[in-house]
Amino acid sequence: MTTPPAHILETFPNPAPQRDFHVHMEIPEFTCLCPKTGQPDFATLLLDYIPDETCVELKSLKLYIWSFRDTGCFHEDVTNRILDDLAGATQPRYMRLTARFYVRGGIFTTVVAEHRQAGWTPAPTVQLADFAPQSNTRG
Repeated sequence: MTTPPAHILETFPNPAPQRDFHVHMEIPEFTCLCPKTGQPDFATLLLDYIPDETCVELKSLKLYIWSFRDTGCFHEDVTNRILDDLAGATQPRYMRLTARFYVRGGIFTTVVAEHRQAGWTPAPTVQLADFAPQSNTRG
């Protein structure tokens, strides 16, 4: 028996809400239908977020993404709809969804949508020096 697609996004408590940490997910098997031709569109979704109180549960995310398989939608619409649903379910400090659609009609399309929690400011990025071991060879 197969598990059916679902429109429900489940969450779980953030295990470290006291700090900002980056969650990165790659979803290489996204499919939906072209609303004009009914032909399938394929994309890789890149989800990056900094959780606040909750994180998205992976199985529910998989089933949610699968629910678009037979849905006709423009790339711009489906990217923003998915971001809105994910941000609504998790209320993250920050979230970015990048949708890289494969070629159709000779054109690759990439759509990037972002959500920021009101008042949230990212911590400054720390740049660490690259560590390159010194050679022990004698000349």
